[in-house]
Amino acid sequence: MDLSLVIPLLNEAESLPELTHWIHDVCQREGYAYEIIFVDDGSTDNSWEVIETLRQQYLQVKGIRFQRNYGKSAALNEGFKAAQGSVVITMDADLQDSPDEIPDLVRMIREEQYDLVSGWKKKRYDNKLTKNLPSKLFNAATRKVSGIYLHDFNCGLKAYRKKVIKSIEVYGEMHRYIPVIAKWHGFRKIGEKVVEHRARKYGTTKFGWERFVNGFLDLASISFVGKFGKRPMHFFGLWGTLVFLLGFGISAFLIINKLIDPTYYLTSKPAFYIALVLAIVGVQLFLAGFVSELVSRNSPERNVYGIEEKLGL
Repeated sequence: MDLSLVIPLLNEAESLPELTHWIHDVCQREGYAYEIIFVDDGSTDNSWEVIETLRQQYLQVKGIRFQRNYGKSAALNEGFKAAQGSVVITMDADLQDSPDEIPDLVRMIREEQYDLVSGWKKKRYDNKLTKNLPSKLFNAATRKVSGIYLHDFNCGLKAYRKKVIKSIEVYGEMHRYIPVIAKWHGFRKIGEKVVEHRARKYGTTKFGWERFVNGFLDLASISFVGKFGKRPMHFFGLWGTLVFLLGFGISAFLIINKLIDPTYYLTSKPAFYIALVLAIVGVQLFLAGFVSELVSRNSPERNVYGIEEKLGL
């Protein structure tokens, strides 16, 4: 199969028929053998009924329906598991991403040999204060931490080589960091394409300010996991040892002074309490390293979700 389109959605019943027809027209024109995998993330409208109707018109339409809302990362992860195309494209279901971008994205993966191509919505129609400004801050911080120089990490329109989506795991709120996760897995040819951002035609946005707060917390998490997820003792053990040695050094200095001068009062010196705290913190960090090693080697499945129904899969 040439192409899989993975489309997570939440209450987007109005836009699904138009989006499906548009994708079908583009893929027919380009001669792609394709599939559309809609992942219904706990919609409370009739989105799933619309998907069932579209399946009757287009055999390429497939669906996964969650029992409740788990979030975009969960939807993408399940869609990635099901995808069979040699090129996988993700897009939002609200018609703000244009299917006309599909051929260029496929070409960049196939001909230019990119592992991942991320869309860049250079001209946006979102609210400048509530979405554009936080997005710029988030992207700047992610570029600095990850060393990946993309303008728009959170753009839903992305293209992947199949091997990439089968190698990574997306959970929590990590979907906005997929380029970072891919880089940590050794996929380094990551590109960018300016794409059209269309004004929302139906419904309302499902995201608010809180996602940017969570985003920065996830950035710290993914940076740590990427560097030390397989060897947490290298982080905790190193800092634990350094802090303990600093405390031990201060303690040795105080004890030597006491031996030289019996009238030297250890407990009256602030350095005594600093050394004590440093020694305790150092031991705690070291123990945290051992516990983290045990957790990393025996972690249970993270991505287990209640799936109500599957369609065409």
